[in-house]
Amino acid sequence: MDIPVITRIGTAIRTQRVAREYGIEALTKILEEYLPAPQISEVRRAYEFGAKMHAGQNRSSGEPYIYHPLAVAKILAEMRLDATTLCAAILHDVIEDTPVGKEEIARLFGRDVAELVDGVSKFQKVEGMSGAERQAENVRKLLLAMAQDLRVILVKLADRLHNVRTLDGVEPAKRRRVSLETLEIYAPIAQRLGINTLRMELEDLSFQNLYPNRYEVFRKAVNDRLGDTKGLIKEIEHKLERALKEEGIGASVVGRQKNLYGIYEKMQRKRLRFLDVMDLLGFRVLVTKVDDCYRALGVIHHAYRPISEQFNDFIASPKVNGYQSLHTTCIGPQGRKIEVQIRTRDMHHIAENGIAAHWQYKLETKGVTKSVSGKNDSQSAPQVRAREWLGNLFAAQTGAAPLEFIDNVKVDLFPDEVYVFTPKGHIRQLPRGSTAVDFAYSVHTELGDHCVAVRIDQQLEPLNTILKNGQTIEVITARHARPNAAWLNYVKTVKARQHIRNYLKNQREDEAIRLGRRLLEIALRELNVPLTVLKEESTGAVLKAFGLQDIEDLYVSIGSGSRLAPLVARHFLPDPSAATIPGESVPLAVEGTEGLVIDYAKCCHPIPGDEICGYVSIGRGIVVHRLECKHVSARKGAAQERVPLIWAPSVQGDFLAELKLKAENRRGLLAGVAGEIAGGGSGIENVQMPERGGGDTALEMRFVITVRDRVHLARVLRRLRRLEAVQRVIRI
Repeated sequence: MDIPVITRIGTAIRTQRVAREYGIEALTKILEEYLPAPQISEVRRAYEFGAKMHAGQNRSSGEPYIYHPLAVAKILAEMRLDATTLCAAILHDVIEDTPVGKEEIARLFGRDVAELVDGVSKFQKVEGMSGAERQAENVRKLLLAMAQDLRVILVKLADRLHNVRTLDGVEPAKRRRVSLETLEIYAPIAQRLGINTLRMELEDLSFQNLYPNRYEVFRKAVNDRLGDTKGLIKEIEHKLERALKEEGIGASVVGRQKNLYGIYEKMQRKRLRFLDVMDLLGFRVLVTKVDDCYRALGVIHHAYRPISEQFNDFIASPKVNGYQSLHTTCIGPQGRKIEVQIRTRDMHHIAENGIAAHWQYKLETKGVTKSVSGKNDSQSAPQVRAREWLGNLFAAQTGAAPLEFIDNVKVDLFPDEVYVFTPKGHIRQLPRGSTAVDFAYSVHTELGDHCVAVRIDQQLEPLNTILKNGQTIEVITARHARPNAAWLNYVKTVKARQHIRNYLKNQREDEAIRLGRRLLEIALRELNVPLTVLKEESTGAVLKAFGLQDIEDLYVSIGSGSRLAPLVARHFLPDPSAATIPGESVPLAVEGTEGLVIDYAKCCHPIPGDEICGYVSIGRGIVVHRLECKHVSARKGAAQERVPLIWAPSVQGDFLAELKLKAENRRGLLAGVAGEIAGGGSGIENVQMPERGGGDTALEMRFVITVRDRVHLARVLRRLRRLEAVQRVIRI
């Protein structure tokens, strides 16, 4: 069916507008400001090749697809990037969307361009991989390529910026997905790399597309609150410039309204109401020398009263992305709070452009490898920091699953840092919100694995204590101490999180090996198969049938519930199809120390002394039930999954039991019941008090308590029944 005339006309008009804004002529005009003619010709050649390959492809808005890579190249040209990066930007979708391969791009435009294009291209689809896993692999692939050449991320960020600029024609679900991913991954990466201008636009556009109604309400509230601030901004600019000039400090002052997402994120992070956010206006003071920054600070504090608690010196202690500036908040005209940032022009250049400043400076100095700071160095400071960050990120994540990797990347993208000291006076830099456990792992893995307590400024503190700037941290260790799963609830750094997870994973595998061997031995006895078949030379055929490398892999699969021991045992029979005489069924003894591979059913809460049985559950190992549990009777047909169990004589640990108590509603009843439970040597894990009718004077309560065995439980029940108000108490 023909496209309606009005639609065709609208598309044609839009295409002409886009061609004027993002066509090759518009790009060339920018390139002529800073690139030599031969390099501009190379960029034009990349455009001609890209236009030919993308011919016939259109964006959802209707214009030819080639205008998207041209728009990406224009963003990078405005950042003054080199010709290699611009060629890669124009060709960045060629591998993904056309038949052209990496080798052909390398042949036509060089290996550097090919590597950049390949680094930006998405991970190929793999059968059985979820959308979230594929997205995580895309980020992993991008960061790996970025570790080789940082220009990869510049192309990707420019690509993402143009995508979020043009989300209007995209379906709502995809618009929300792209916006959320941008806020969670790409904007924080831009901040981590110090590319401030690009980061702010990514944040504001994603905020607008993710929460359009919230964005409009918020934008209107900010505008209503500030009113016409142009006059106020000019007044403050002139006053500060005049005061600085009188002190002989050559400075330029620029005022602005803060970006909406920055205000919104601050409200979310600090749990503030909009009316509590006062510093909606920001001013930048740019000077020539570092000494002038501190002199300018005194002048500004003389002109406007400072708020002493809201001062940060990021010149003496730069942020992790290399950002340097003095931040102070003052009370301005009309009682408004204003934030003032004071920095040198070189600091401002790096703050706005981050790692991109390296290539800009090389172009400006016509190839002289001299950093922005003026030091003769082959790489600028932001580049060095970016490479250190990537190196640490990958060093801590060897073998991590895709979704675990992306979670760790998100955790590691914290912009704020704290600086603490070791007992010898060495500084350790950690993300804000880090705890003593993070500190221990940052010093050494062994220190983290064996830490039991910490001294902060000579005072004993818990391991989950959040660290503050300037504290001296001393970690106390014990030889037999091991990582605790509870630490995952409060550690902040990727290194700590990954080492704890690896330890727990290995611990689970050890437990699964022991349990799997015991289960398989029991199943073999029931089939009258001698245990000598588990010797290495006898297991080859069975391992081959299951596609496993060694007998320990088989034990792990049984112990973790992936395979059923009776079914595995049949593979050890001389003839698996032959009739066999079952041997004596030997129950498995539960010792209470199996950890992650034994799970206790929440429907019946078995405790030592109960008659029990178990069911193999994939991913949970063996789930233990009481024999009288209703779920056991409901699964009588699942005999192959059932495992006979008994409690070992040496069983140890605390187990959960659930009680239902009915009592007369009196003042202090709950306190009295809790006191009797505690007096019986038990702890309360949970309390529920269902709603009752208005005329009912009796109160029903449910408790989940910890006990050692049935004898201990009976002792607690006797104590509760002694209470005068208690009418009835039973175990559920």
